[in-house]
Amino acid sequence: MTVAWVFPGQGSQKIGMAKQIENLSQTNERFSYASEIFERNLFEICELNFDSTNPLNDLNNTSNTQICLFLVESILLDALKENGFKPTYVAGHSLGEITALYCADVFSFEDCVSLIKVRSQLMVNAGEGSMAAVIGFDRNQLELLVNKFNDIVIANDNSSSQVVLSGSNQSLDNLSREISCKRFLKLNVSGAFHSPFMSEPAARFSEYLKKIKFNNPSFPVISNSEPSLCSDPNLLKVRLEKQMCKGVRWRETMDLMAKDSNLHIVEIGPSNVLSGLGKRHLKDVKISQVSSYDQISY
Repeated sequence: MTVAWVFPGQGSQKIGMAKQIENLSQTNERFSYASEIFERNLFEICELNFDSTNPLNDLNNTSNTQICLFLVESILLDALKENGFKPTYVAGHSLGEITALYCADVFSFEDCVSLIKVRSQLMVNAGEGSMAAVIGFDRNQLELLVNKFNDIVIANDNSSSQVVLSGSNQSLDNLSREISCKRFLKLNVSGAFHSPFMSEPAARFSEYLKKIKFNNPSFPVISNSEPSLCSDPNLLKVRLEKQMCKGVRWRETMDLMAKDSNLHIVEIGPSNVLSGLGKRHLKDVKISQVSSYDQISY
């Protein structure tokens, strides 16, 4: 059986997710290390409800979300490895691609923490544009409308019935009045992620990545910007450099996985975002989820 480990990105975080893994052997050490680098108590942030008087204590603040998700996912995947489990290949959605690269031994844990600190700050300070989720639409109409606006792109192609758009606020509002869909929801984000609006942060992130060593992966990785199996560290680096400006091609990633008739997808993270997409988009595929210390198996 082919086993694909998949790692979710922003939007899958939830209050209490650190508590779900506190009994695992590496939890305290890893949260302590990352909390020192980020200069805030990340474990506590995972457990707190939003404090309007101090946004830095908010789990939904991008500068906290990304590192907290990575910590939870990395601890869970290493616990699985310690119990004798391993994937055939890995993939991650947006931030989850970094977890996938860590899982495949391309990066060390310490490199990932530093990398995510740089990445999240660049995204927090992006400043331009916004994003909107579109659910239940006609793809031909959507693509025609996206092509009509020169400042809108499909940022996350999540499935045949769900996408996230990035673009200027005005153009997103205009498109919302023209498209026929079940739901059009503007997202509370600090910029138009995975779009050309991120060209400047992406250039700075690319410069940072030049300092990071990309090791040979232990198993193939599917990247967001190019959904194909890859074991070349130099190519994985190029693909990660493109990620901030390019869309997350998750629908194509699932279609690639589905070419194997004996497939088991295992989502590793605090919630079931990718599992839900897989169940709605794929047929006759086994899907499991690992999200807590008492669930280190599948």
